Order: sequence, then C-alpha cells, then structure tokens
Amino acid sequence: MDKIFSTGKELKVGKYVMIEDIPCKIVSIDLSKPGKHGAAKMRLVGIGIFDGQKKNLLQPSDADVEVPIIEKKTAQIVAVNGANVQLMDSVTFETYELGIPQEFADKAEAGMEAEILEALGRRMITGIK
Repeated sequence: MDKIFSTGKELKVGKYVMIEDIPCKIVSIDLSKPGKHGAAKMRLVGIGIFDGQKKNLLQPSDADVEVPIIEKKTAQIVAVNGANVQLMDSVTFETYELGIPQEFADKAEAGMEAEILEALGRRMITGIK
C-alpha cells in the first residue's frame, strides 16, 4: 500500500499529496468560496519530491485526494562509486545504490550515515550525517 486517501480539508502546506501520480510537497493552497450552484474549489500547488517539477491540482475542496506514504530512513554509506553511493539500510540490512545529490557530493564518505526519503518504490538521499 503506497497511497491513502484524504479529504481536501485535511491538507496543509508542507504535507504531501499525489498530483498526476507524482508525490509532491504542498507549497500553497488557495480556496475559493462556493458559488450559487457550485462547491468551493481548492487549488493546490506542489513540487515533485523526486524531480522538482511544479504541479497544479484544481478540484472541489470536499473531494478526496491521494496522499503518498512517505518513509524517512537512515542508511550507512558502504562505498562511494563516483556519482553513486552504495548504501545499507539500518533496519533491514538491504544494500542498494543511489545517486548522490550535488549538494552532498563532497560530504559522502564510507562509514557515514545518509538520510533517505522513500515513496512509491523510489528512494532519494536527503541528507548526510
């Protein structure tokens, strides 16, 4: 189970939502007043977690929206291979390889811990300790 449903009224800036099947972090929410014959509308602007693209969602404010299940984990850096690192999960001891974001390239060394964000089967390094 990678997604759950939530009503639009429960969403806040900084939380996560699925827009066009892409997990996004909410940047802004605008609500319009209900009209004479229509429901109130909600306009969400989100930034994709993995690709950084700006996405918009427009729908009634009482409609259900998909919310991704986001897991934050730690993993130990086993080896640095150029622009990639080999990581070992601290809980399951699974090893896998991820690309190093540019801002952490000079900090990554074997033996250090990396903070990992995981959603919908994709992983990304968010920090190095």
